Amino acid sequence: MSDSISGKTSLDWEAFAKDLAPVETISEPVLVKKRSRDFFWYSPILNAQLRRSFGDLVAVPKTTEDLAQCLRVAFEHDAPITIRGGGTGNYGQAVPMEGGLIIETTRMNRILDIGEGYVTAQAGANIEEINKALHLQGWELAIFPSTQDIATIGGFIAGGSSGIGSVANGMLRDAGNILSLKAMTVSDTPTEKLFEGQAVNHIHHAWGLNGVITEVTLRTVPHRNWIGCMATFDSYAQAYQAGYALALSDGIGRKLVSTVDARICAYFPRLANHIRPEKHLMTSLVPAEDIDSYRALIKEQGGSVDLTMSEDERKEMGLPHVFEFAYNHTTLQVLKADRSATYLQVGCPTPPDAEAIKALRPKLGDDVWQHHEFALLEGEIVTFDLPIVWYTTTERLREIEATYTENGFPVYDAHICMVEGGGLKNADYRHLAWKKRMDPKGLLNAPKSREWPNVKHLSPEDIEALIPS
Repeated sequence: MSDSISGKTSLDWEAFAKDLAPVETISEPVLVKKRSRDFFWYSPILNAQLRRSFGDLVAVPKTTEDLAQCLRVAFEHDAPITIRGGGTGNYGQAVPMEGGLIIETTRMNRILDIGEGYVTAQAGANIEEINKALHLQGWELAIFPSTQDIATIGGFIAGGSSGIGSVANGMLRDAGNILSLKAMTVSDTPTEKLFEGQAVNHIHHAWGLNGVITEVTLRTVPHRNWIGCMATFDSYAQAYQAGYALALSDGIGRKLVSTVDARICAYFPRLANHIRPEKHLMTSLVPAEDIDSYRALIKEQGGSVDLTMSEDERKEMGLPHVFEFAYNHTTLQVLKADRSATYLQVGCPTPPDAEAIKALRPKLGDDVWQHHEFALLEGEIVTFDLPIVWYTTTERLREIEATYTENGFPVYDAHICMVEGGGLKNADYRHLAWKKRMDPKGLLNAPKSREWPNVKHLSPEDIEALIPS
């Protein structure tokens, strides 16, 4: 076992595992390799880059004391560390590019407290289980990912930015959505630090680069009897305009508004006989008391309400949650049938403009099928395009990105495993300064930051001085 599974480290991993005792470890190469993967294979570019990147040992702490032991031993041996939750990230966030220790947090999964408007849970708590516990007390998470059945809450906070609920409650980073979090340092005496209010953004969405999240307190909202709705339209512009009308509506609650090209819907076999074939789809979650108003809106927008189902009806029909046809679950539905598909992440003009979407469609080509998510950003309804792209070459992919950009639709690279390359685009020196404070040796997921090698020799204060005014 002292041999490196990754081929990138020279540590005696058998001795390392003994040093971790009594923390449970996994050393079987097949299992270590399985835990070295996330959903990076959505991207053919990342798949080629990361599919042979593996860790050397997996640690499975059950308590914060166990976690501290893992971090102390890794610090002592200068071992690279990758933190893993449910492994649902799309960019290789949980892939150990330098080998080393994988710390799987799923056993640190206790729900610690539920109160009026908040829930506190350990980082490894499963999001679906959190929502189930909340529902029993009349609450629900304000925002959660479509992968809630697998994802952990710490992983969502470390790697996510929006999700189901963002159309009503904004982005995760918005004030009040993440109330507080605790993160542990990587040092000879690992210590938990508390971040509250806007300070949570020192750690949020940094991919586990700058501290190990141990506990989070999130905003909750009153639980409602959500009805899964699917409406179809003759044109995509109609579907998009209806989505915008629903997202803006004062009289209709909504937790999800998503529009999907009819060609993508052909890859939803479980919806056959439930929605009109060869029509463009709008997927929504609407409270039961607003269904009549929802039906009136869809009729006014020229659409047809094909499916409305309560949670009990959904289970009886044997159908997935409607949000499993939204966000990147849409991409997954297509990939189940054809691995030659991939996706992009694209911003859209604000306010949403159905005519701009319609004008762009023929410019993109037949290998790009649009899919939009509606969200609340800085108090304004916006949309993001997560199109299905039929991948042929990297050159063609970049050509598609250029078409979007040239027409006023900014692209956030979905095919790069660097934290600076996607939605952030530029280095976040605030995150890197906190990395230096929390992880002075740079052991946590350091290969995922393009800028870290350029600033790791600086003090936290000198790194913060690089933040543009």
